[in-house]
Amino acid sequence: MIDFRTDPTTYKHWKIEYAGNVARLAMDVAEDGGLFDGYELKLNSYDLGVDIELADIVQRMRFEHPEIGAVVLHSGKDRVFCAGANIRMLGGAEHAHKVNFCKFTNETRNTYEAAAEDSGQSYIAAIRGACAGGGYELALACEEIYMVDDASTSVALPEVPLLAVLPGTGGLTRVTDKRKVRRDIADVFCSMEEGAKGKKAEQWNLVDKVLPNSKFDEFVTERAAEVAGKSERPAQGVSLGNLQRTLHDDGSLEYDHVRVMLSDDKGVATVTISGPDTVPACVDDIHQQGAKGWALAAARQLDDAILHLRFNELQTGVLIFKTEGDPAAVAAYEQLLLQHRAEDWLCREIMLYWKRVLKRIDVTSRSLVALVEHGSCFAGMLAELLFSVDRSYMMEDEFEDDNRAEASLLLTEGNFGSYLMSNGLTRLQTRFLGQADLLDELKQKIGVPLVASDASECQLVTFNYDDIDWFDEIRVFLEERSSFSPDAMTGMEANLRFAGPETMETRIFGRLTAWQNWIFQRPNAVGENGALQRYGSGSRAEFDRRRV
Repeated sequence: MIDFRTDPTTYKHWKIEYAGNVARLAMDVAEDGGLFDGYELKLNSYDLGVDIELADIVQRMRFEHPEIGAVVLHSGKDRVFCAGANIRMLGGAEHAHKVNFCKFTNETRNTYEAAAEDSGQSYIAAIRGACAGGGYELALACEEIYMVDDASTSVALPEVPLLAVLPGTGGLTRVTDKRKVRRDIADVFCSMEEGAKGKKAEQWNLVDKVLPNSKFDEFVTERAAEVAGKSERPAQGVSLGNLQRTLHDDGSLEYDHVRVMLSDDKGVATVTISGPDTVPACVDDIHQQGAKGWALAAARQLDDAILHLRFNELQTGVLIFKTEGDPAAVAAYEQLLLQHRAEDWLCREIMLYWKRVLKRIDVTSRSLVALVEHGSCFAGMLAELLFSVDRSYMMEDEFEDDNRAEASLLLTEGNFGSYLMSNGLTRLQTRFLGQADLLDELKQKIGVPLVASDASECQLVTFNYDDIDWFDEIRVFLEERSSFSPDAMTGMEANLRFAGPETMETRIFGRLTAWQNWIFQRPNAVGENGALQRYGSGSRAEFDRRRV
């Protein structure tokens, strides 16, 4: 089982130094520290375990070290920056792990891009030595890239000529969309095994600047200080600590505010989020509670649960989201965060964390459904789940022998701008694409509890049923969903979830879902005579030359 929980005391592959408002993050991968047996992580190559640590570092940097304004990402080894994803690992991994691995690494790169955009923590790549494939993709996600001008330092995306696959962490897209490299130059660069060095890399805009070795460290240090000086950051963070959970023998998971139950055949997982028992009276209470406060704790627990289901429960094709608690309490908690996020860093970071968790749910390749039952608390950030899923069902009127509060949902100010999707729109804007008048009408419903008939009239749920039809309709839906091809479902859902404008982020995940998913199953890449299998053997790959 893959465990995504880690902390600084257990890191194997990264070293961090904090000095004032600048952090230096060294990639120093332990060769014998692979997540699985059968390969060595030579030349700073990485597997999922390396990236799990990186994701934790980026997350903790925002909460535990908010004073940091610039992060210098560099290598802890001589003559190599990073050789990218470990080829032996990829060659021996199951298809699902390859794709999920690429998706997680993309989400991690997006997270430190967002740290710069949303929180003023800018990442600067300092490249000395070979920087290839996923190594260059680590650098591409940084805001600035600087490189030594010497015989051994280069940047490359050699996946197409060497491995017959695509750069799996958004490399092609970031080269064109972020670095603004001209498409014909990008075509040349991505066809070169050896990549580009020195002035050529700078001329092609693959890096921001190349410098001689004698001046490199001084320049990077001065530049990091300059970048950090532009960011006004608080001095005192909050400790995230270790994430606690219980994994039961039947596969169910239990956290303080999140429960995950698996169906008997493991085809369906029900994720239940409990709302807050109490609402902080003021911002000081939020700081005092720290990582134990409901909003931050629930976000961390939901995040971990989604990753666990992605990687460890591959037979689970449907995720059902439920909530329980007082919707007014959720709305009041969120309102406190919204009210103070402009001047209080922790309120802002908690809101941004929910934004990232909801994005992770959006790109999870499972059928997603929400059940708005009596006693639920779909309000604010939890109401976003209703607008993330593929379908939603809501209980209507009283149910026999059910004395819980009548099912309702509560729109808040947060639903109209705080949790943007990868397409740059809110989920309500995506739901009602091109219907600005309807969105204006919905804003008038902020703070008004909407029961099933109201929610249906406002087009906020897919179906609402009374107690005569509820259980049969849910059963029929789940049976129907399980009868469809999982591959077709993955393609259909990914196509339908992201209406509206295309962005760099939607292009990255769209290509991953469609093209990389397909290429990773083709014999040209993963067959017995394919490039991934023959890499390093001395024998050239044999390709089926037919274009399809």
